[in-house]
Formats: sequence, structure tokens, C-alpha cells
Amino acid sequence: MSFLRRRSATPAGPDFDVLAMDPGDWPGNLGAGLLPAPDGSCQGVFLRYDLFGGRGPAMIIGNLPEGSPARDIAEGEVPFEVAQLLLALENDEEITVVGSEDIPVMQGDNLLIVRRLKLSEGRISCVQFDRSDNVLVTIAAWDRPITDDLYALLKPLPAELFQQG
Repeated sequence: MSFLRRRSATPAGPDFDVLAMDPGDWPGNLGAGLLPAPDGSCQGVFLRYDLFGGRGPAMIIGNLPEGSPARDIAEGEVPFEVAQLLLALENDEEITVVGSEDIPVMQGDNLLIVRRLKLSEGRISCVQFDRSDNVLVTIAAWDRPITDDLYALLKPLPAELFQQG
């Protein structure tokens, strides 16, 4: 994911677990990227799941810790993950958030309050939830709904998976 590539030193991996689908469970292409801060710390991890044979992602899952600048968005602005999904699909339409709805979802034994974002582009599904460690998880999908079944597939992927070296 070139939009996450750092020009100089390689950033350290995250100091938090990343909640996503296990790469071994995904039948298509998978890319992962780190959002580095100037000091080299990790300000977010994004996984891009591609089922379209290199023609664009089907889904992007982001994990942004508290304090990440990618979490600071203006009212009506789409989350970073949605913007990156549109960029990868070469879709330059102006998309906005037109509403949201909070819904309870079970993930294993945990109850999540999931915020389902309603966007001006109906082909994009987007949900967000906060983890107990203050990491914001955002899932953005193109042309497919995000159903409760997806939450059962989410697993903590250890930070070591994203370390280079």
C-alpha cells in the first residue's frame, strides 16, 4: 500500500494488537501498512483485502490508537479508511457522511457498540467501534454490506506480525 510507505527509516511496528481477519483466512490478495509518526512510532495499521484480482480492494480495516492524527476528521468528512478505499479504486467523487447509527454486536463474549456510518455513496459500507484499549477500528467495504458475521472473523493479530527486521 504505497500511501502508507515511509520515505526514510522504517517505522517500528505497533505497540498494540491489530484486530483484523487472519491473513490465512483470506482467499484474495492482502496488503498491510503502517501509518508512521515523524518520530517513527506507529500511528495506525491498515489491512487491505483485495478480492478483485488487483483491480482494487474489497475492504480496508484500520486500527488507529488514541492520539493518531488520522482520527481527527471534521464533521461530515469520511474516515481515513474510506478515503483510502476510494483512492485505491480511483474514485474521485466527493463523498460525505450523511448520518450514523449505533448498533450492539457480539464479538465472541464481548459486546461492541458499532457505529454504522451512512455515506453519500451507497456502494460503500463503513462501520467503526472503539476497543477497550482505546484503539479505533474502522472497516470500509466496497460494494458489499458489512454483516454481523464479519465480527466473528476478527481476531487480534499480534504487533510482532508487523515488525520488520
